[in-house]
Amino acid sequence: MLHTSYIELSKEALNHNLQFLKGRLKPGVRYSMVIKGNAYGHGIESILPMVEEAGVDHFAVFSVDEAMRAHKIKQEHCEIMVMGFIDDEYLEWAIEHDVSFYVFTMERLRAVQKTAKKTSKPARIHIELETGMHRTGFLPHELTEVAEILTKNDKTVFLEGICTHLAGAEHLANFDRAGKQLERFRKRCTWFHNFGLKPRFRHIACSAALLNFPDSALDLVRIGIANYGFWPSEETRMLHLRKNGEIPKDPLQRVLSWKSKIMSVNHVPEGEYVSYGTSYLTNRDSLIGVVPVGYGYGFSRNLSNLGHVLVKGKRVTVVGTVNMNMMVIDVTDIPDVQVNDEVVLIGRQGNNTITVSSFSDMNNSMNYELLTRLPEDIPRFRTD
Repeated sequence: MLHTSYIELSKEALNHNLQFLKGRLKPGVRYSMVIKGNAYGHGIESILPMVEEAGVDHFAVFSVDEAMRAHKIKQEHCEIMVMGFIDDEYLEWAIEHDVSFYVFTMERLRAVQKTAKKTSKPARIHIELETGMHRTGFLPHELTEVAEILTKNDKTVFLEGICTHLAGAEHLANFDRAGKQLERFRKRCTWFHNFGLKPRFRHIACSAALLNFPDSALDLVRIGIANYGFWPSEETRMLHLRKNGEIPKDPLQRVLSWKSKIMSVNHVPEGEYVSYGTSYLTNRDSLIGVVPVGYGYGFSRNLSNLGHVLVKGKRVTVVGTVNMNMMVIDVTDIPDVQVNDEVVLIGRQGNNTITVSSFSDMNNSMNYELLTRLPEDIPRFRTD
């Protein structure tokens, strides 16, 4: 094994999730799969071909770097949308390669207007509106100037979309706020329409919005975390699954599994400290396994003395401080444990499972954060 761990991607689980999510859409709504953050840790180069095989042909990224990576491997007919930052020097690249992108400031709109006149193709832009997130987007008093610029430059600037982002559709506490955002967005889309500007797509829905606000699925949806088998929040999962007091089978299946192996097994007497410092003292004669994955490889240091992994189908505890390159596990109760035995960091082994949410529950992080921390150089393999 060249690397100290590897990731498996389940094509079956991915197809299942896409089928479930697409089934919630009305006919004609375009499905865009969000692959920002290295496809939520799954690997852009690894997951994109699998998604294309499943029939998805629109991808959303955050940066030019991600757009370039996706553009190198995508099929010709597939489209890419940049939802975040594009430096001025890369505007021409995006335009010439038919990559659409968000515009959310007057400065950026003027830069696009200027650059598009030099290119052989029109700039395909999405006008982002500020509706209550207070992060990025045009304010109401700017819309007339935006509309006038678009109208005067309709040969070089194409209105690909009008969009906004909901501020927390995954939590009950934000439902009123999200509802007001959706109402404002609809009114402003109508305003653009009355001005004579009709975008190709109106879009606001992410994973949480699709599940909690079905009416937010307009012309296009931007689905991220749910594609990969994770709920945007535990609240969203319970709201969706609860029926007549019963919990049906979870319709989302985890795509990613993360695995390594035991590199050494050592006997440690009772009353000895394990790993750095004095955070763990053996309370019995112990058998200690060492796994070549630490916080430098995406396994959080916060999981010291808290995390679990699977060995021979049994859940074992991470003991002592997680190192940069290694962690130590207590395998005293695992019969016949040996060097090179498989260790599951995320995934299933036998009848037990280690979930990403179990990590987040223990170290106060989110599924999103933990997944995107997985280093890009960990090899990823598909399983059919």
